[in-house]
Amino acid sequence: MKKTFQFACSLLLLAFIFMGCDDQHDNDVPNEIAVNNFVWKGLNLYYLWQADVPTLSDYRFENQSQLNAYLYNYASPANLFQDLLNKPSSKFPAGEAIDRFSVIFADYTQLEGILSGTTKNNGADFALYYKDETRTSIFGVVRYILPNSDAATKPIGRGDIFYAIDGQTLNVDNYASLLNRDTYTMNLADYDGGNITPNGNSVSLTRSILSENPVHIHTVINEGVHKIGYLMYNGFYPSYEPELNNAFGEFKSQSITELVLDLRYNGGGSVETATHLASMITGQFTGQVFAKEQWNAKVEDFYAANNPANLYNLFSSTINSNAAINSLGLNKVYILTSAATASASELVINGLEPYINVVQIGDVTVGKNVGSVTLYDSPTFAKKDLSTKHRYAMQLLVLKIVNKVGFGDYVNGLQPDDLLKENLGNMGVLGDTTEPLLSMAITRIIGGGRPANRVPGKTFKTVKDDRSLSQLKNEMYLETIPEGLVFE
Repeated sequence: MKKTFQFACSLLLLAFIFMGCDDQHDNDVPNEIAVNNFVWKGLNLYYLWQADVPTLSDYRFENQSQLNAYLYNYASPANLFQDLLNKPSSKFPAGEAIDRFSVIFADYTQLEGILSGTTKNNGADFALYYKDETRTSIFGVVRYILPNSDAATKPIGRGDIFYAIDGQTLNVDNYASLLNRDTYTMNLADYDGGNITPNGNSVSLTRSILSENPVHIHTVINEGVHKIGYLMYNGFYPSYEPELNNAFGEFKSQSITELVLDLRYNGGGSVETATHLASMITGQFTGQVFAKEQWNAKVEDFYAANNPANLYNLFSSTINSNAAINSLGLNKVYILTSAATASASELVINGLEPYINVVQIGDVTVGKNVGSVTLYDSPTFAKKDLSTKHRYAMQLLVLKIVNKVGFGDYVNGLQPDDLLKENLGNMGVLGDTTEPLLSMAITRIIGGGRPANRVPGKTFKTVKDDRSLSQLKNEMYLETIPEGLVFE
């Protein structure tokens, strides 16, 4: 059942004390700091680590005038936002950063498009790697091609390597600007025993607005008595739940005996859609706890006084369109992962493990156990009665998520049962039984009668992938926020 936040708010909570002293009124906020006011108040109310940031304390400012004076110190809302985060990755190195994922957008329509799988895209999904230990030079590898894109019409495909854009060799200083152009030419290279050697070929690509169906491949593989369903799923986009459910309907109609779920390039998405995917894999746990949300003290108190059950995400029998879920009733699932597997993908793995046998094959995942929600500048921070002064919105980390038994501490990633990184010299064809990660899963399923296609290769440190070049990356998000938790 679709999770909503419909609460009958008590007078106590409607009179929520703001900043411990005088009431604060947005009509006392000058236009030039309206966005900054929205940023501070949104973080003060919802931010997961609000209690750990002194400037976000309820008692930091005695009144709106004092808050205004502070906000005038920031000409850029983005700079204020970064200064209010708890050890953000923009200011702290890997290993020390706490908030790696909260972001702010100047135009919420761009944010909404990314969350729904609609972006300006040329269709060549890629990953970037450092060429050597100096971590200065960079090269890219195409992972897959989106249908109906510009790249789908060009001579480029999975495994192709590029070392330059428009003739400029990629490095740590220029890659972001070069790859964010609407039109560019990829200069290609060969993978020569681990060396990246220019080959003189190139391909020109142009971006257009694309909506990606995350159900990239679904097929049934017959291996003796085994009927193996294979699904490559690349994003938890709520609007594509019917397509996901239809794929499981086909698996169910063909009576598959095992499922290989390929999440290697899936950076996450909707918590609700992740819950529905887990329900499709199983089906025998409807109504039981799939995951539990942990918010800051303010929101936890609000839930406790209103509807504590809304902290729980339960296995469901329907998708968001209220159509019945095509569940498989499996007691084991094989999940393929990589260093790009994050957030809602990790939630599926972690949420299923107390119930069924989850066999993880591939690389260590990102380690994102926290979720976000979109905050708009409105009296309730929802997309209703929006401010007409700007179009800023925040995708703010507001919760940590744990499984049925309370485990959710995997900030260093989920460790695979079979460690197998993609070999850039032997990427294989996605969905083909000889593709190395899928081959390993099939070997696990049928036993030792079929050798795994496990060819060792040189490994490279990942820089970023196509998705994380944008502001938003590896999101696990709720589609709505608690109604009634407001400032008075």
